[in-house]
Amino acid sequence: MRSKWCRAFPGVAEEVAQARHFVAALLDGRGPVDDAVLVVSELATNAVRHSRSGAPGGWFLVVVCFGADLVRIEVVDEGGERVPHLCDVTSQEESGRGLLLIASCAKDWGVKNWPQGRAVWADLVREGV
Repeated sequence: MRSKWCRAFPGVAEEVAQARHFVAALLDGRGPVDDAVLVVSELATNAVRHSRSGAPGGWFLVVVCFGADLVRIEVVDEGGERVPHLCDVTSQEESGRGLLLIASCAKDWGVKNWPQGRAVWADLVREGV
C-alpha cells in the first residue's frame, strides 16, 4: 500500500457517522466512495455493538490504505466474545447481514486477531483512478 491514514473514534454509535465522513473525505476522487462508506459503516457499527469497543471508555480505529489499484478499509476494535463471520443468507433476522454486504462489494475481506482486539478489513477495487 502506498499511503495510510487512520483515526481513532470513541466507541459509541454516534461516532459511526463521523467514521463515514472521515472515509468519504479521504476517498473523494481517489476511489469507490459509496462502497467504502458502506464498509466502514458496517464494520464500525459491528465494533460498537459486538465488541468491547462499545463499553464505557471504548474506542475503535479506522484505517484507510491506498494502493495502486486497491483501497483497504480496516476497523480495529477491542475484541469480544464472538468472532466476525458471515451469517446464513436465509436468516430472517434484521441484523447479521453486514459482512454479507461487505463480501458482495469487496474484492476480498478478512479478520486479523490481536491479543487486545481484532481488525476486520475489506479491499475495494479503485477503478479508473
